[in-house]
Amino acid sequence: MRKIKWGVMGTAYIFERDTARGMQLADNCELTAIAGRNMAKAEAFKEQYGFERAYGSYEELINDPEIEAIYIPLPNTMHYEWTIKALKRGKHVLCEKPLAPTAEEAEEMFRTAEENHVFLMEAFAYQHSPYIKELKTLIDSGAIGELRYVEAALITSDYDPANIRMRREMLGGCMYDLGVYAASLVQRMIGEKPEKIGAVSTFSEEGIDTFTTAVFEYKSGLKAHIDCGMVLETEKNRSLDRFQIHGSKGSVVSENFGFNAPGTLSYVLRTFDGKEERRTVEVPNNYCLEVEQLGRCITGEETPYVTGKFSVDLADTVDRILETTGYGR
Repeated sequence: MRKIKWGVMGTAYIFERDTARGMQLADNCELTAIAGRNMAKAEAFKEQYGFERAYGSYEELINDPEIEAIYIPLPNTMHYEWTIKALKRGKHVLCEKPLAPTAEEAEEMFRTAEENHVFLMEAFAYQHSPYIKELKTLIDSGAIGELRYVEAALITSDYDPANIRMRREMLGGCMYDLGVYAASLVQRMIGEKPEKIGAVSTFSEEGIDTFTTAVFEYKSGLKAHIDCGMVLETEKNRSLDRFQIHGSKGSVVSENFGFNAPGTLSYVLRTFDGKEERRTVEVPNNYCLEVEQLGRCITGEETPYVTGKFSVDLADTVDRILETTGYGR
């Protein structure tokens, strides 16, 4: 198995908390270089996670000729700039969500990837989970009939005002941080973006949404609903993750479920003929799965599971939600 030489752009908390372990577990990943604006911190990460070298600037990383793929966990406002720069240097990119605040920017990012003959994939680790893939297969098989209603939610703890998630100038707020999970789950199960959107938010004094709810309508008459919010006890790292999928023959409802959770997850399948079945799925490290998947794309074995169309459609949906709620005003 050929290992892909990876670089990590930034010493972000999400890398430290989640992606680092996934990359270490990935069979086809070689931790080659890490870059940070603080050289001392980059050196510390190099030693802690086993990188071969560290850089004190992002430019040095994208100019490293050995690096094949770059993981970008930078703040939301920096995704577009540095993804474009990395792609133009011929690097494959795994960029954290939200990839871009608008569909137009997302389209340009994927167009740049195509022009430079490299892959770009948005880092929705949970989308690679066998649990999510089993749900999608179940829905597509017609087990609950024609879809009528889908809902998903991700509600978490509130954060200290100094947290980057709470800063308007950094594209903070619950829709960008959490709502993209709920919206992407709905999009994966339905397979298309909504025709009409209604949405409302509550806002902090700093102008970021702390709770957002949205209703989607589709051409077929199908309805969907998402909730997201940062409203639970401050800095307690608690969350409420849930979904329901209802069809003309039955329903699927989350039981033991977390968007990026590993371990034994479960859901309940109910059908109108009286069947009720609790099903479990063993889920490995989702961050490992996404890194391995992009690696197989690079070696020509697969194509990205989170496609360009998926990410552009999602960016469009999120942009429309926030425009409706008045986030950008």
